[in-house]
Amino acid sequence: MTLESLLISKDASLLGVLRPTLEKLAVNVEVCSGSQTGGEMLRKRKFDAVIVDCDDMQGGVELLTSLRNSQSNATSVAFAVLNGNTTTQQAFQIGANFVLQKPLTPLNATRCFNAALNFMVRERRRYFRHPVETSVRISLPEGPELNATTTNLSEGGMAIRIADKLPKEAVAGLRFTLPGSHSALELRGKTAWVDGSGNAGIRFIEVPQTLQCQLEKWLADRLQDELPVQLQAHLKVQ
Repeated sequence: MTLESLLISKDASLLGVLRPTLEKLAVNVEVCSGSQTGGEMLRKRKFDAVIVDCDDMQGGVELLTSLRNSQSNATSVAFAVLNGNTTTQQAFQIGANFVLQKPLTPLNATRCFNAALNFMVRERRRYFRHPVETSVRISLPEGPELNATTTNLSEGGMAIRIADKLPKEAVAGLRFTLPGSHSALELRGKTAWVDGSGNAGIRFIEVPQTLQCQLEKWLADRLQDELPVQLQAHLKVQ
């Protein structure tokens, strides 16, 4: 599993520095040459990092500003590339997490992305869904407990297979054990979707802090195992 980044720029020299830098970190780079096509890409897909050429591309500043209001990439790690028109302070004010200055050198790019790497992995973990099968006991306000099996698990919810009918938007108590763990997690969730074929999605709504930390740690360990070896090595050095 590689991290995914989107570079929105028409500057070939900028790409010439960024692509090898990111590839060394096992970060895939997709490129859009304009703000309009970049905006369309951001509406369609989720990226761990978004790199916007703010000063040398028409609409770059506006695109970075709108990023924080987008549905899919509002929390993506954002890099502003500047060339004298936009100040570093302004870039941070409109939503940048990191700033790169032109002319960009390989050394400066490497330093910046090494510093950003943990944030990018944390962003991936936030929406990471780990395929896993484990039993779940579902307690609805009325009726007997139901049995289900997870198909994947994330920090914010789970997908399940269930033979019984699960009401839409139902709030229920959930009890399950993480594989490799000896303690059961008890929390509350709400049905997010039901497809009528025995599959459903549940969004967690009440998770005690200790259980949230346990779930996040368990998922972080699974994500770590799926990252490329060279990316794991960079993370261990930091």
